[in-house]
Amino acid sequence: MLSQVRPALTMLAMMTLLTGLAYPLAVTGLAQVIFPVQANGSLLHAANGQVIGSTLIGQTFAGARYFHGRPSAAGDGYDAANSGGSNLGPTSAKLIATIKDRTAALGATAQNPVPIDLVTSSASGLDPDISPAAAEFQVDRVAKARGIDPAVVLRLVEQQTEAPTLGLLGEPRVNVLDLNLALERMTGSGG
Repeated sequence: MLSQVRPALTMLAMMTLLTGLAYPLAVTGLAQVIFPVQANGSLLHAANGQVIGSTLIGQTFAGARYFHGRPSAAGDGYDAANSGGSNLGPTSAKLIATIKDRTAALGATAQNPVPIDLVTSSASGLDPDISPAAAEFQVDRVAKARGIDPAVVLRLVEQQTEAPTLGLLGEPRVNVLDLNLALERMTGSGG
C-alpha cells in the first residue's frame, strides 16, 4: 500500500507547488512587468497620491455638477465586495416600476428619451462606463450646474469617448470617472 500512497502524495505535493505557487507567481510577475497599471487595479490618484478610484469599477457621483454612471445593484451601490445584478427579468413588475421611476426622475420626454443605460444596472453592478448617448443626455444639466457652455461640455464628452476595443469589440463608451476628472481639470473646480 505504501508503494501506491507515496507516488500519489508526491504528485499531490508537486501539483500543489506547480499550480498553487509557481504558476500564480509567474503570472503575477509577468503581469506586473507587461501591464503594471492594469495588474494593480487601474487605480487613479489625486495630486497628493490619494487613490480616488479605479477606471475598472464605477462609483457614485451625486449632484448636478457631475456626470452620473449607470445605476448599481451591487450592495449599497458600486460595492465591489457585493458585485451582482438585480436578477429581475424583463417582465418583472418591480423592474418595470423601477425603470419608470428612474426615467421620470431624469425628465425624459418623447423628444428627449433617456438612454437605457441610465435607467438599468449592468450585470455586475460595477460598470464604470456609459454610452456616449447617456453622457450626451446629461450635458445640459452639467453645463447649467457649472455655468459653462453646453457645447464645451459636449466637446469634452466627445474627447472622452472611447472607440470599441480593436475597432470591433464592444460599443463606444465613456468612462464616467475619467470624464468627471477631465471636467474638473477643464473648469478648475475642486468638487
